[in-house]
Amino acid sequence: MRAPRKAKRYLLAAALICLLSGAALGIITTRSISPIERTLHSIVSDIHAVRVTDRNGEPLGLSYDTRWNRHDTVPLYEVPEFMKTAFIFSEDRRFFNHTGIDWNARLAALYQNASKLRTVRGASTITEQVVRLINPRPRALWSRWLEGFEAQRLELTVSKAEILEFYLNQVPYGSNRRGIAQAARYYFNRDLSTLSKKEMLALVVLVRAPSGYDPFRFPGRIEKPLNRLAVALLEAGLIGSQEHEEIKTGKLNIQKPALNIEARHFARYVRQNAPQNSREVYRTTLDSRLQGQIQNLLDQRLVSLHKKRVNNAGVLVADHQTGEILAWVVGGASLPDAQTPGLEIDPVTTPRQPGSAMKPFVYAAALEKGWTGATFLDDSPLAEAVGHGLHNFRNYSNTHYGILTLREALGNSLNIPALLAIRKVGTGEYLTILQRLGFESLTESSNIYDEGLALGNGAVTLLEMAQAYGALANQGVFRPLHVLQRQDDPARPQRIFSEESASIIGNILSDPWARRLEFGAGSVLNLPIQTAVKTGTSTDYRDAWTMGYNDRYVVGVWMGNLDNTPMEGVTGANGPALVLRSIFAVLNKNRDTKPLYLSPNLVSHTVCAKPQDAEGQCIETTEWLPLSHELATETQTSFKNETPELVRPTDGLQIAYDPRIPQAHQKFRFEIRALPENTRIEWALNDEPIISASESTLLWPVTRGKHVLRVSLFTPDGDVRSLDPVRFTVK
Repeated sequence: MRAPRKAKRYLLAAALICLLSGAALGIITTRSISPIERTLHSIVSDIHAVRVTDRNGEPLGLSYDTRWNRHDTVPLYEVPEFMKTAFIFSEDRRFFNHTGIDWNARLAALYQNASKLRTVRGASTITEQVVRLINPRPRALWSRWLEGFEAQRLELTVSKAEILEFYLNQVPYGSNRRGIAQAARYYFNRDLSTLSKKEMLALVVLVRAPSGYDPFRFPGRIEKPLNRLAVALLEAGLIGSQEHEEIKTGKLNIQKPALNIEARHFARYVRQNAPQNSREVYRTTLDSRLQGQIQNLLDQRLVSLHKKRVNNAGVLVADHQTGEILAWVVGGASLPDAQTPGLEIDPVTTPRQPGSAMKPFVYAAALEKGWTGATFLDDSPLAEAVGHGLHNFRNYSNTHYGILTLREALGNSLNIPALLAIRKVGTGEYLTILQRLGFESLTESSNIYDEGLALGNGAVTLLEMAQAYGALANQGVFRPLHVLQRQDDPARPQRIFSEESASIIGNILSDPWARRLEFGAGSVLNLPIQTAVKTGTSTDYRDAWTMGYNDRYVVGVWMGNLDNTPMEGVTGANGPALVLRSIFAVLNKNRDTKPLYLSPNLVSHTVCAKPQDAEGQCIETTEWLPLSHELATETQTSFKNETPELVRPTDGLQIAYDPRIPQAHQKFRFEIRALPENTRIEWALNDEPIISASESTLLWPVTRGKHVLRVSLFTPDGDVRSLDPVRFTVK
C-alpha cells in the first residue's frame, strides 16, 4: 500500500512542478515577447517618408552604415514575379500556408541535423527571418522559442504581402547593403528591373551566405548552388526547360558598383524643407554626375590646403535662369584626421561672416541712388569709435589709393569706399534690401550691425549668398533657389535692383583691369569666359569665400573651420578661388557660352579715371552709364564726409599709458576728417589752448588723467564753428 501511495505523491509533485514550470515559462515568454508588429509598422512608415533622388532618379543620402535600408526600397508590386517566386521557393515554400512557423520544415530539419550530427539545414520561415531582423538575439534555443511566438503574433496583425515586402527590402547582403534593390546595384551596377533570371537567382542564393558566395572575392563559387536551385525550380514546374537552359548557360554580369554620390546634407535639407505631401519620392534638381566631379575638385583642394589648417568647405552650384540647385557639396571627409561629428554640420546652411563678398550689394544699392561706375570715392584712412576704443579701417594690403572711381573701389574690394556707399544708402535701408535678397540670417537690427554691414560683419549662409548673387546675375530679379524639379509653390520673382545697376555690377566684377591694384594683372579671378567674381575673407582668416556667376550658372565656395578656429593666411583669392575656377571649367565644357547680360539702357561714355588737374586735364577711360543719365560735373564728385568731424579721439575713448616708454616718445594723433581747405584750427585741451594751425592732425604728448578736447574752426570767409567736445581718459 505504501509503495503505490508514495508513487502517487511523486506523480503529483512532478505534475505540480511541470505545471508551475509551464506557468513560469509562459509568464517569462509572455514578458519576453516584443510588440513586433508595431515596430515593423514604425520602420515601414519611417522608410516611406524619406526617399530622395537626384534629377535622374538616382537615390541620394545613402548611408550603408545604418541599420535599415531607408532610401532604396521597392514596393512589392514592382518586384519581378520570377524573383518573388524564387525567394519563396528557396527560403519558405509554405509561406502562404503557415501562420508564422512551418512545423513540417522544423521536423525535417531536426531529423537531418540529428542524422548528420551537425547543423546542415535551417527551418526559419520568412516571417521568422523578419522577426530576427527587427529584434536580433543571440543564436540560441531560447531565441528560436521566442521568435516562433513573435512570428505568429506578427502574422495575426500584418499581411503576408507586407511581410514579404519588408523582407525583400531589408534582407542583408555584402558590404552592408540591404534589400534586393541595393544588392542589384552593388553586384551588377544595374536597376532591379534589368536583371536576367540567372542574376535574380544569384541574389536569392546570396542571402544564404553573402560573404561565402561573394562573387567579387570568389568568382564562380555561386554557380553550383545557383544551378541546384534552378534544377529544383524546373522539377517543381516553376520554370520551363528553355528557361532552365538559359539560366544554366547564361553568364553573371558581375560589375563593380558605381561610386556612391555623397549628398546626405542635401538630402537632409530636402526632407526638412520640401513641401509636406503624399509623395513617396522627392525627385530633386541635383545633378549627381556634377556633384561627384565637384566633390573630387573640392577634396583635392582641401588636401593641398590642409597644412594651412583648412578642414571644412562647402560648394553650391545653381542655374540662375531656372533657380535649380545643381550641386550641394560638403568637403572635409577625405582629410586624414577628419572628425565625423564636425562633418555632420552643413557649411551650406551654417551662417558665417562673408567679409568683402557682401560689397557688390551695397554698391548696387548706391547705384540705385544715383551713383555710377565713374563716381569718384575717397579711399583715405578712416577711424571709427568701437566701444571705448578706436578702430582704424584699412584695406587688405594696408594701402590707400586716394581718389578713384567706384569701378576701381569695388573691383579692388576697398573698405573705405564701401563705408561711403552704405552712408549714401543708409544702414537701415540697406539691411532691408539684404533681407529682400533672401538673407534671413540677418535678424538683428541695423543699429547692431551698423556700417560694418557693408564689410560683411553679419553672418549669412552660403545658400543665401548664392541666391543673392543669382539676383545680380538675373538682371536684378530675386528668385529663391529650389531643390525639387516640380516646384509646387514657386515663389514669385521680386525685382531688387534695376537691370542697369545689376549689369554695371556684373561688368565691374568681370573686369580684370578694375581689380589690378589689389589682385594684380594675372589674378586667378580672371576667367577665360566672362565671369563676375568676388572674394571675401573674414577677420583672422576664419572664413574664405569666392562667389561667381556667368550667363547661366552661379557658384559659391566657402572654406574655413566649423569649430571657428582660424586658418593660416588663407583668403578668398588664394583658397576657394581655384576651386571656383575649376568648377566653371566643368560647367562651361561642351556648351555655347555667352557674355554677361548688359542692359541696352546703358551707353559707353568717356570719363575721367582720376580727378582733373589744375589745368582741367585728366586721364580718360570709358564707363557704362544709363541712357537717362546726364554726365554732369557732379557725376564724378569725390564722395566723402562733407561735414568736419573730430575722429581721433572719440568720445569715451580709453588710452593705455605705457610706463616702459619715455613720456616724450608717447604721442597720440588728434585728427579731424573732412576739413575744408584753408581752415584754421584752434585746439584746446581741458580749456587750455594748445596750438593754432591749419593741419587736420596734431601729435599730442600723452599725459595721464581725464581730458576734454575742444576744437574751433575758422574758415576763410570768417565763419567760426566749434566741434562737439570729446572726453577721453589716459590710464
